[in-house]
Amino acid sequence: MTDAEKKLIQAQHRLEEAQARNRVKERKARTRRLIQEGAILEKVLPEVRTMELPALEGYLSRKLGKEI
Repeated sequence: MTDAEKKLIQAQHRLEEAQARNRVKERKARTRRLIQEGAILEKVLPEVRTMELPALEGYLSRKLGKEI
């Protein structure tokens, strides 16, 4: 394997690692956003804390006047 081939493989690995870091960063940002949105929802509508997800979905649809 030549030096050029080694450098190319290293560059590819660095790129893959950077992309993996970005995916993790994006996933963590999404998770944080979802947690914050859920906390706001529970703060504004405390009754949703005890609801199952399908019931919550129907409740919000009715509350917002939107059909699913």
